[in-house]
Amino acid sequence: MKSLVVFSDDWGRHPSSCQHLVKRLPADCEVLWVNTIGTRAPKVDLSTVCRAAGKIREWVGGDQRGSDPACTESGPSVLSPLMWPWFSRPADRWINKKMLVRAVNQAAAHLPRPLVAVTTLPIVADLTDSLDVDSWLYYCVDDLSLWPGLDGTTLREMESKLVERVDHVVTVSQTLQQRMGELGRESTLITHGVELDLWKASAIEPPVARSGPSAPQAVFWGLIDGRLETEWVLALADRLDRGSVVLVGPIETIDKRLRSHPRVSTTGAVAYESLPGIARSASVLVMPYKDLPVTRSMQPLKLKEYLATGLPVVARDLPATSEWSDCLDLVSTRDDFVDAVANRIDGGISAAQAAARVRLEQEGWEAKARSFLVEIERAAC
Repeated sequence: MKSLVVFSDDWGRHPSSCQHLVKRLPADCEVLWVNTIGTRAPKVDLSTVCRAAGKIREWVGGDQRGSDPACTESGPSVLSPLMWPWFSRPADRWINKKMLVRAVNQAAAHLPRPLVAVTTLPIVADLTDSLDVDSWLYYCVDDLSLWPGLDGTTLREMESKLVERVDHVVTVSQTLQQRMGELGRESTLITHGVELDLWKASAIEPPVARSGPSAPQAVFWGLIDGRLETEWVLALADRLDRGSVVLVGPIETIDKRLRSHPRVSTTGAVAYESLPGIARSASVLVMPYKDLPVTRSMQPLKLKEYLATGLPVVARDLPATSEWSDCLDLVSTRDDFVDAVANRIDGGISAAQAAARVRLEQEGWEAKARSFLVEIERAAC
């Protein structure tokens, strides 16, 4: 069985698709998971200061062994190498290349060969000619160059370099697959999965009683940032005569009108395991994203989680959501969004939508991990 070096989001920070897949790889597949600085340049705010403090603790602590019980038997080895927190200039990238190559090569020296490097991050493009691995796989989960607040120009440049040099590419959406084609590379499509056992258990439990003026009626979970359609949320909150709109998740940016509205509440970041309980307290789950290039290219993990709850779902009509149009309500305007949510609060999910969701049975992370392992084998050939 192959060994892997994985460059992605910090292990255990949130349940990303790459973490879901790695947790389900065969137990004899050894994994070195490399926590990186991410893709956002430092700035002076509370979120960045807290994030920087966490990184410093990681660097001081050195290597860590993953202890998540859902991991493979021994868990991945988690490496938090010292990094320079910028990558826009050639000098920044040269410094990080030297730091990363030395740290990763030393940590991976004991791993059985062949050794495949897997990355979800374009910022490791400069490592492809120096890291002591046998092959590279780019797992493209987003067009990060379009994300608000990121250095799109640099990320686009580094991704082009990465795509040119890797041995194989896997994408999570047809939009991203098309984009890889525009960069001259064929790719394999593996859409996101869903943790079926977790959500099935939640779906058969009785709903949490909803009462009082702040009881949630419509719930959104995920990163709260500039992709959220503020006007839709405000219009829905104005329409509600009871309960509230609850936004669950870390807040990057939020319109001050949402903070001050009496029928909108936020929870901040919550544990992934608590989401089923939050869902049981809701009447309808919503995905009010703006129609932007970044939202057209993304494949939200929450989509299949929403569907697996058994609750009504109302979402913006985007490429990722349109594939499941028989399972939820798709809308394109503010008024249609508000009307659809109000109707589902009163009437619940339709029988046709509930029946259509049977195809979720083919979307478990276990099946996705088996497909991903095939692509790792292809990259290693």
